[in-house]
Amino acid sequence: MDRGRLWVEIGIVLALSLGASALYSILSLIASLTAEKPLGSQSTGLNQATSTREWLDFANQFLGFALGLAPVALVLYLLWRPRTNPFSELGLDIRPSLIGRDAGRALFLVAVIGIPGIGLYAIGRLLGITVAVQAAPQDQYWWTIPMLILAALKAGLLEEVIVIGYLYKRLDQLGWGTWKIIIASALLRGSYHLYQGIGPFFGNVVMGVVFGWCYRRWGRVMPLVLAHTLIDIISFVGFPLALAWWPGVFGVTK
Repeated sequence: MDRGRLWVEIGIVLALSLGASALYSILSLIASLTAEKPLGSQSTGLNQATSTREWLDFANQFLGFALGLAPVALVLYLLWRPRTNPFSELGLDIRPSLIGRDAGRALFLVAVIGIPGIGLYAIGRLLGITVAVQAAPQDQYWWTIPMLILAALKAGLLEEVIVIGYLYKRLDQLGWGTWKIIIASALLRGSYHLYQGIGPFFGNVVMGVVFGWCYRRWGRVMPLVLAHTLIDIISFVGFPLALAWWPGVFGVTK
């Protein structure tokens, strides 16, 4: 594929997924910074209820999970070639011989990135440069936690397969160097989290650099997907408990 077609393909993929999220996120940050309320007194919601009717809320959220994975399917299709397996090329396949290694690497990344990330979020809240992220709905049903787990899985697959696996593959083909790719990908990761404030931007840039470096060393995206999913499960499912324990950090301040 020639360079022009590669750039067009990358542009379309990002416009249909995280590139669009980055643009909306930048616009959201501008709106927040120019609002009357200071940034630390504002909030944003994730995984919030879409309807007061339980069945409709469930249907909307499940469709959001299923259809939200369409960009992942698209990039796997774009990377597919006869006699090649895109899952194997990205290291997204499940191999019995690598399950333990992938899981161990994922837990390592959770410890290195997840725990400090929560601390950085708390510091950002205390400094007033991070909005309060409501990571779970107030009213919960029997299916709320399973749906939060699916939402975490969707985020893990969407971000790591596209921003790491797919983008690294295409930028390699365009002749970019390793660290140029890592930094560009990390900045993209940070940009689509700007709606949360300045702190999460820098936190996610660091996460992108660490994940990118690990991907270059390991050659597998599966540990990144597992780690990202686990971090988000802890954030989503544990949010009500964190709010109860530290309302001044995780709640909305006036």
